Amino acid sequence: MELGLSVGYLTGPVAPAAQRAIALTRAAEDAGYGSVWVAEAYGTDAVSVLGLLAGATSRIGLGSAVLQVPARAAAMTAMTAATLDGLSGGRFRLGLGVSGPQVAEGWYGQPFAKPLARTREYVDVVRALLAREPSRYEGEHLRLPLPGGPGVPLRLMQPAVRPGLPIHLAAVGPRNVELAGEVADGWLPSLLVPEDSAQSFDRLRVGFSRRSAALAPAAGFEVTASVPLVLTGAAGEERAAAEEPVRRHLALYLGGMGSKEQNFYADLGRRLGFADAVDEVQDHFLAGRRREAADAVPAGLLEACCLVGPAATVRRRLDDYARAGVSTVALVPMGPDPVGDLRALA
Repeated sequence: MELGLSVGYLTGPVAPAAQRAIALTRAAEDAGYGSVWVAEAYGTDAVSVLGLLAGATSRIGLGSAVLQVPARAAAMTAMTAATLDGLSGGRFRLGLGVSGPQVAEGWYGQPFAKPLARTREYVDVVRALLAREPSRYEGEHLRLPLPGGPGVPLRLMQPAVRPGLPIHLAAVGPRNVELAGEVADGWLPSLLVPEDSAQSFDRLRVGFSRRSAALAPAAGFEVTASVPLVLTGAAGEERAAAEEPVRRHLALYLGGMGSKEQNFYADLGRRLGFADAVDEVQDHFLAGRRREAADAVPAGLLEACCLVGPAATVRRRLDDYARAGVSTVALVPMGPDPVGDLRALA
């Protein structure tokens, strides 16, 4: 298992946030981290930030976690991935995610119905175009070229800098995890708890059993888990203060990344055994009580899916991720000295 860095999406004014992302990424590269991952929601886009980081580094791998499927036509995603891979000298990993109904329909104006089928077709098209095959596809949701019009099959003009640019899928629900094992080269889990991950890895293996012989063997499949990190001393007061940004982060995902009726992260928290606490976090968050929502995040969930504590404790906890089958832990530094925290774990 190797360490990576996740800078998420940029928050606050873009220019200083971008400089912080560059500083963190360079520190991770200098410390020998394997990859840096960039996200998007409905603020900063991942592509612009990845291009910036590609130009500011020379060795560290670059990944999108994730490019949102509803945001781009499959052909645009293939073209973007090929461009980022070329700009970085073959360092890019394409992470894709279907997002949720609030973002897909409320932000992008795209239907969210049948997300598994849409994702499968999307990956099919992206992979074929990255292989420089002609844009010819007949699916339920995607058709290239459009029938009855002047469109003709086209090929991506850029030459590939390497064969087989890897495609990773973000997946939370069991069927989505199976799909990642079936059609992708890697899985990007959220809120992964090593002790409760066996069922998810079983789902991956179900997907592996359906894998096409044309894809890379499952033996090379990667699992990249993004995990919040704050290094702290052993004192109780210091620990409580250090947990604050992590609690706010979890409250946002459990309470705000979806509606009361449909929130994949809240569903995951319930499956992990924290149903009552998740309901309380959601009620507070959706009512605008952000402080109360953060306070309601259960200590057990924070301990299970985050890295908070002294460096020695965190190092031991990283072993649990390795034993579970995680390939990369992409650290999300949330403490007051993020560069120092990255170096301390290198």
